[in-house]
Amino acid sequence: MRVLVVLSVFVLISKLSFSQINDAALSQIQIFQTELNNAYLDLNESPLSKEDLAKFKGHAFFPVNLNYRVTAKVERITDAKEVTFPTTSGKFKQYIPYLKLSFFILKKQQVLYAYKSVALMNKEEYKDYLFLPFADKTNGFSSYGGGRYIDLKEVPGDFLIIDFNQCYNPYCAYSNAYNCPIPPEINRLKIEIPAGVKAPAGH
Repeated sequence: MRVLVVLSVFVLISKLSFSQINDAALSQIQIFQTELNNAYLDLNESPLSKEDLAKFKGHAFFPVNLNYRVTAKVERITDAKEVTFPTTSGKFKQYIPYLKLSFFILKKQQVLYAYKSVALMNKEEYKDYLFLPFADKTNGFSSYGGGRYIDLKEVPGDFLIIDFNQCYNPYCAYSNAYNCPIPPEINRLKIEIPAGVKAPAGH
């Protein structure tokens, strides 16, 4: 009897902990969506033209789905050489592959690489910043054809959370005035990621 009571308490605590983690994740996603919309409504920060800004009512997001919030196994790349990403304007930007991230989505293993920007990596405010550009099978349909980005922060340890509900479009999805890196072939997933920001209207 005592064993059953202890087991029941353990299950209850586990459920509460899981619920608290989910609540925290949902709160973070809500903050992300609010901050992204606010940034695009800010004339000093927005990539939108004045005409588009006047019509902007907020981004279209896929429904939040915590199946696309994953825990990735981290493999640090210590001998990486600088790589060049072509951009949407026909120029190039330099990055260093920094982490290999292995994870599962709907029981299928996936791999993506996170990068450090050569232009930013020596700036104090970007010392922990990691850039994760990716493409998936929603691109050109329900999401922007040029792929999407996720901002990550380097943390110690062997695992890192990737929340695709917090992926966003490059500025060039809204204006040709920007010079946006195109996700490399190695970061092109062969599955759909129906999470995060959808394609802008008319794209």
